[in-house]
Amino acid sequence: MITDPSANIAIPELPKEIEGLGEIALNLWWTWNPKGKNIFRRLNPYLWKESGHNPIEMLKKLSSAQMEALCRDENFMREYRFVYALFSEYMQDKTVYSEEEPLPIAYFCAEYGLHHSVPIYSGGLGFLAGDILKESSDMGLPMVGIGFMYPQGYIRQIIGSDGWQNGTNEPINRDTAPIERVLDEKGGHFTIQVPFIDPPVYAAVWKINVGRVTLYLLDTDIKQNDPWDREISSRLYTPDMNQRLRQQIVLGIGGYRVLEELGIEYSILHLNEGHPAFALFERVRAFIENEGLKLDEAIDEVRKSSIFTTHTPLQAGTDVYGFDMMSHYFEDYWKRLGMDKERFMEFGLNPDAPNAGFNMTVFGLKMCNHRNAVSKKHRNVTRQIWKSVFDSDGKKVPIDYVTNGIHLPTWLGDELFEEHDRMLGENWLHMQDNEAIWTRLGEIDARRIWELHYIYKVRMVNFIRERVRRKWADEGIDPLVAMAEGVMLDPDVLTIGFARRMTAYKRPDLILHDLDRLDKIINNFARPVQIIFAGKAHPSDNPGKKILQHIFKTAQDPRFRGRIAFVEDYGESVAKYLVRGCDVWLNNPLLPMEACGTSGMKAAINGTLHCSSLDGWWPEGYNGRNGWVFGGEHSDDAADAEALYDTIEQKIVPLFYTLDAGNIPKGWIEMMKESMMSVSPRFSGRRMMKDYLGKFYIPISKELMKEKKGERS
Repeated sequence: MITDPSANIAIPELPKEIEGLGEIALNLWWTWNPKGKNIFRRLNPYLWKESGHNPIEMLKKLSSAQMEALCRDENFMREYRFVYALFSEYMQDKTVYSEEEPLPIAYFCAEYGLHHSVPIYSGGLGFLAGDILKESSDMGLPMVGIGFMYPQGYIRQIIGSDGWQNGTNEPINRDTAPIERVLDEKGGHFTIQVPFIDPPVYAAVWKINVGRVTLYLLDTDIKQNDPWDREISSRLYTPDMNQRLRQQIVLGIGGYRVLEELGIEYSILHLNEGHPAFALFERVRAFIENEGLKLDEAIDEVRKSSIFTTHTPLQAGTDVYGFDMMSHYFEDYWKRLGMDKERFMEFGLNPDAPNAGFNMTVFGLKMCNHRNAVSKKHRNVTRQIWKSVFDSDGKKVPIDYVTNGIHLPTWLGDELFEEHDRMLGENWLHMQDNEAIWTRLGEIDARRIWELHYIYKVRMVNFIRERVRRKWADEGIDPLVAMAEGVMLDPDVLTIGFARRMTAYKRPDLILHDLDRLDKIINNFARPVQIIFAGKAHPSDNPGKKILQHIFKTAQDPRFRGRIAFVEDYGESVAKYLVRGCDVWLNNPLLPMEACGTSGMKAAINGTLHCSSLDGWWPEGYNGRNGWVFGGEHSDDAADAEALYDTIEQKIVPLFYTLDAGNIPKGWIEMMKESMMSVSPRFSGRRMMKDYLGKFYIPISKELMKEKKGERS
C-alpha cells in the first residue's frame, strides 16, 4: 500500500520555490512549532486569521500572483528555507529520546484532539490521545495510531436566546483538512472489509501525519456500504447502542485489519479506554491463524503485550452491551476462535453486575496484563470499583497509574515559548521533564511575565468580542445574548475561567450557588471579578444542558453587568485563548469523580493559576505556592461553594489587586512563576511518555525479546 500527498486534492499547485509549504501544511508538525505557524502567517496575515489558522484553506485562497510575489520576497524566502530545513531535519531525525527503545506500539483510541480543522474529538480523552501521538513523535518512539474519521464530526454548539444548547453537525471539510487518502496498489482509495459483519461493511482508510507518527482513520461513509452502514463512523459516541457496538467492532477489529493489510508490524497494543477493545480478540485470532498458536497460548500472548488505560471513575461510565446483541454479531467469531458462548461472554462479565451484559472496561481489564489509571488518586478509586474483577479486597488490585501529561509545545503560548528558549536554552524541550532546569524561570523579569500575560488576556477578550460581533452581523442577536456571550468583558479585571464538559459531576454552576454573595464579589467597585464559562453538554445529557442554561441565564442577568460570560462552541481553538488569557482556572468536580483533568495543566504552564478541589491531578500538583485548594474530603455543594467564595475573597482577590511601586502585582507574578516551574516538568507529555516507557513499553519489549531469543536458541 502507498500514501501520496497528491491524493489529497486540497493542496493547490505551488511554485517550485515554495512547494515545501504543501508538505508542511499536510503535517501537523507546524501546529506545535511557532516558526511553522509564523511562516504561514507571513503569507497573508488577514487570510491566516480568516481561515481560522488553517494553512490548507489559506493556500487555496492565495492567487498565483500573490505566490509569485512571495517567491520574489527574499526576506520571506530566507525564512521559508529556514523553516523547511527545520521540518526536514525533524522528519529525518532517527534519535530516540529514551534510555531504551521499545518495540513498535499500536495505539488505538476512539477520538483524537489534534487541530480544529480535524474535528474528530469531543473532549479530554481525545486531546490526551492527540498529545500522546505528538509527544511520541517528538521522542522518536515507534508508534502508529488508529481511530475514526467521523465525517460529521462532533456537535457544533449553538446557544439559543433562552440559553438552551442546540447542536448541528460539524462535518470535516475534506478539501481543507490535513488528511490524505491511503492508496492501494492500483492507485485507488485503500479499503478493507471489516471481518465477521454480515452483510459486509467496508471502511476506507485515511491518514494524518502527526510529525513522525502516522494516524490511520477508518471511514465507513463510502458508496460500497448501505446507508445504515455508512452511518457507523459518521459521528462520535452515537446514543444508539446497536450502532455504537457496530462502531466499536469496526474500530477494534477493522482497525487491527488495517494494520495487518498495510503490513505494519507492531509488538505492543495500547488501548485508550474500552471503545477499541475488540482489537484484543482480533489479535488473538491473528496469533491462532497466522502463527499457529492454540487458543490459550494466543490469549496469553495478547495479555502480556497489551496495555489498557481506563479513565472512568465509576462503573456506570462504561459501555455495556446485551448478551443477545453480542451473540448476534459474534456467534461466528467465537466459533472461529475456538470458544463457546459462555467462555466468550465471560471476558466481559462484571462480577458486580453479571446479568447486565458484556462490559467493555471489564473486557479490557481481563484481557490486558498491563493496566493503568490516569492519576495517582484515580488509581486508588479504580482499584476499589473494579476489585471484584480480580477477586480482591482492593489492596492488591493489579492496576498501576500514569498521570496524564500535556504536550507542552502545543499548549504553551508562542511568546512564552520564545521566553523559554531565551531562559532555558533552545534545547529545553529535550529536557522538559527535568525539574532542575525550570528554576531559571524564576529569574524572568516580573514585568515581562505580566506584559506577556496581559497580551494573552487582551487577545482572549478580543477573540470573544469578535465572535459576538460576527454572530451579531450574521444573525442579529438580542443585546442580553451579546452581554451573556462576553461582549462586555474587561481585560483589566480579575478573570476566573471554567471551561470543560457541561455535566453534573463537574458542577459547572457551583460558583453560582449563592448569587447574592457572588454579586458582592463580582461587583466590588475597587476589586471587581469576572467569570468566563465554556463547554459543551453531550447531545443526550439533558441535565447537563439545564446546568448550561442556568449559567447562560445568569450571565444575562443585568445585575452582573456583563461580568459573567458563556463562550459558545468550546473546542481546541477556544481552549488555547482561555488557558492563556484567564487569571484563575477553576475546577470543582464531585469527589472523587475527576479521573485526572488536563485543562488545569494547560492553564498552569501559561501562568494561569489553578484553583481546585483536591481531585484528579491536583493532589500531585499542588505545593501550597502554585495555586489554591478548597473544599473538604467529601463533596457538599453548600459547604464547597462557601469555601470557594472565601478563597476568592480572602486569598485570590487581595493578591491580584495588591500592586507594588511599579504598579504590578508582584506577589501574584511570583505565584505565576511557581506555577510554571512546578507544573511544566511534572505534567509534561515527556514525563508521561517516560512513565509509559518505564512501566509498560520497555518491560513488555524486554519480555518479548527474551522470548524470541529463547525460541531462536
